[in-house]
This record gives sequence, structure tokens and C-alpha cells, in this order.
Amino acid sequence: MKRESFHDLKPTVWIGKRGITSVMVDEIRHQLKSRKIVKVRWLRNTEVDPGSIAASADADLLEVRGRTLVLAERRSRSVGRDSRNI
Repeated sequence: MKRESFHDLKPTVWIGKRGITSVMVDEIRHQLKSRKIVKVRWLRNTEVDPGSIAASADADLLEVRGRTLVLAERRSRSVGRDSRNI
């Protein structure tokens, strides 16, 4: 999915006044398996660290804008293979 199309993606996870919980992280993981990309939004009065959400959900943080973040399913990297083309 191209970065320009993140704007058209609707948030599927909303973080409320309780903040991020283990149930919320499980839901993000579940949605990442089926959708590959998840948009998360949170309330103004909620303190959220996008990096910690991505780390706890084992996902890649693609974008943060205002009170919205976009996560993608973490790509598995092959062990022992160099990513450069030689």
C-alpha cells in the first residue's frame, strides 16, 4: 500500500481514556494478521507513545500524524541473508 493511500484508510482501532491495554494490543495483532495494515486513533486526553504500541504489537510503525498512527505487520527478515544486492 502506498503512503498516499494511508489518508483514505479508516481507523479500525480507537484508544479511549483507559489508554493502551493488553486487550487492545491483542486486537491490533489480530487485525494486523488479517488486514496487514491498521490505523489507530486515540482521544485528546489520552497519553499514547506510538513507538511502544508498535513494539508491544510486534509491528512496524509507518506513520504518525496528530492523534493517529499507522501500523503494518512486521516483515520477517531471513537469517544469514544480506539485504543488499551484490
